[in-house]
Amino acid sequence: MRMDQFDIAILTALQADGAMTNAALSERVNLSASQVSRRRQALQDAGVIEGYTVRLNPQKMGLGMRAVTRVNLRHHGQERDDQFAQFIKERPEISVAFSVSGDADYVLDVRVADLEAFADFIHNHLLPHPQVSQVRSEIVLRTMKDPHGGAV
Repeated sequence: MRMDQFDIAILTALQADGAMTNAALSERVNLSASQVSRRRQALQDAGVIEGYTVRLNPQKMGLGMRAVTRVNLRHHGQERDDQFAQFIKERPEISVAFSVSGDADYVLDVRVADLEAFADFIHNHLLPHPQVSQVRSEIVLRTMKDPHGGAV
């Protein structure tokens, strides 16, 4: 899909506030509400806009600690990778997970209440998983940039 300056302006505005109405968008990007509506629908139909979400504040939800955790698996193969992927989906502590290249197989964004909850997750859930061979974590001291806000 070819996008012009109006499409980019609509996307930029929606990233800041996904609940913005077409009327509010039309004022922001200097197009009529009907033009905004058609463009927004075209962006959705083309898959440029995949959906709308709510940004949550982890601290206000009692999830004040964040860790970046790198995981290596013992063995690889589709079935084993699928088992670990299912584990990731089931664990509420894991807010984002990536399969990566480099010195780790997976990088996890872990959100928990505190260090005690983090230790519980690592020692009682992640390390005992039969596929996990190694875990290395860094505690996030300060977030410098996060375009998705406090995604949980």
